[in-house]
Amino acid sequence: MKPLERPMADKKVLFRLGSALDNDDGWKFEEEKSSSKPVEIKTPSKHLLVLKMEKRQGKPVSIVGPFFLEKEALITLCSLVKKKLGSGGTCKAEWMEFQGECREKLKTILEALEYRFKG
Repeated sequence: MKPLERPMADKKVLFRLGSALDNDDGWKFEEEKSSSKPVEIKTPSKHLLVLKMEKRQGKPVSIVGPFFLEKEALITLCSLVKKKLGSGGTCKAEWMEFQGECREKLKTILEALEYRFKG
């Protein structure tokens, strides 16, 4: 059985078609879309936080939020809480996520900083 032969003209046509579609001058980067509404900054005593626990890939993750702070203040608070907990974590948008089942410790640490909780 012979392999199917295609004339070279087909490749040239495809190349021209592809180059005709690429009329851009270069790479374009899409900027991150920022939220349209500004973040309302609240004092710690006016926060009503929620504690949740999720399982991700079979491992527990403790989630607390929503925080109404500036991004820099949230990152600073997250690093302070991580040091007190002795576990890893991150802050995403208005929520903080910590590795492991540490809801009770989180609640005591944040209550000492005058944050309030629902329920």
